[in-house]
Amino acid sequence: MKLMNRKAVRVTTSLALTGATVLFAVASVATVASASTKKKKVSAPTFKVETPPSASVTETGSTLLYPLWNIWAPAYTHQFSQVNLTTGGTGSGTGIADAASGTVNIGSSDAYLSPSVLSATPSLMNIPLAISYQVIAYNIPGLHAHLKLNGKILSAIYRGVITNWNDPAITALNPGVTLPDLKIVALHRSDGSGDTFLFTQYLSRQDATWNSSIAYGTTVSWPSIPNALGENGNGGMVSGCGATPGCVAYVGVSFLSQVLGGGMAYASLLNGTGTYVLPSQATAATEAAGYAKITPKNGTISMINGRVKGGYPIINYEYAIVNKSQSSSSTAKAVRSLLEWAINPKLGNSTRFLAQVNFLPLPTKVAVASLKQIQQIQ
Repeated sequence: MKLMNRKAVRVTTSLALTGATVLFAVASVATVASASTKKKKVSAPTFKVETPPSASVTETGSTLLYPLWNIWAPAYTHQFSQVNLTTGGTGSGTGIADAASGTVNIGSSDAYLSPSVLSATPSLMNIPLAISYQVIAYNIPGLHAHLKLNGKILSAIYRGVITNWNDPAITALNPGVTLPDLKIVALHRSDGSGDTFLFTQYLSRQDATWNSSIAYGTTVSWPSIPNALGENGNGGMVSGCGATPGCVAYVGVSFLSQVLGGGMAYASLLNGTGTYVLPSQATAATEAAGYAKITPKNGTISMINGRVKGGYPIINYEYAIVNKSQSSSSTAKAVRSLLEWAINPKLGNSTRFLAQVNFLPLPTKVAVASLKQIQQIQ
């Protein structure tokens, strides 16, 4: 698999990080938790960052998470210049495979590891780092309205059953919107992708035909239809859709500004309560609040199409796939330090970093569970 946008970041000055105000975009999650304790004030735990030795740390994987790594990396190495951090955007499938093989120290993924992988390779962990979400973009020249779409219609498009934008099923959902007699071009990821995992899981939850015939995963057997294009990475999905009138594409929210800058629009999606909801930090936070009481120790949780009023239906944790056993104690300490920094609500998980890519911070309970996993890295 070709390695895209790989770069090393090394900064030799030091950074004094003091008293940053923590603004939780998912404050509603904490609010739900505190309300259930009968007004007892819940004090947030202290997240400490281990001072690393001189070491090199490598990361690759999710192109959705890659823009955040590009923000995190110089900030972290500014504080800890003794760490040489290399990051890459190669797709979640590559990130998982490279972390499993020991090719990299951290594999970034939008998809959690399957139970079979966790059972077969118990030394691997999927550690939640932040909350992200996905948008459904389209390029219909002259149309900038937020169309209503759902899993059944998107399934029919990707199976070649619905082929034109003025199909009765789409026009019925969008009264008052003039849709052209324009061929739909369905874009999908050609690389192993956590975005594919999220999108196909959404289709599987809302369409029984898709679930029984194709299901979901970081790679799937895409139906062979005339108007389909495979693209590499989120960047490829954005540029491919921008260059293809009539396209529809699933894109990670860290690329939202590129979607809008490319003249595309994005859809309002049907959620698990039967309501059409636009993607935003607020609606993603609402969806996340619905899972406030679910904190699995290994981080594995699906937050797709939940029954949450007002919640956007395609949200997820962004994961660090890490082997508990690293090549040396110095490398293990550096990996622990980096991930501790990333989930720290005053550092990597603060809105001054996350808001730049439209991500949300981890709920406190999830951050604590992530920290317990990080502390197992040796």
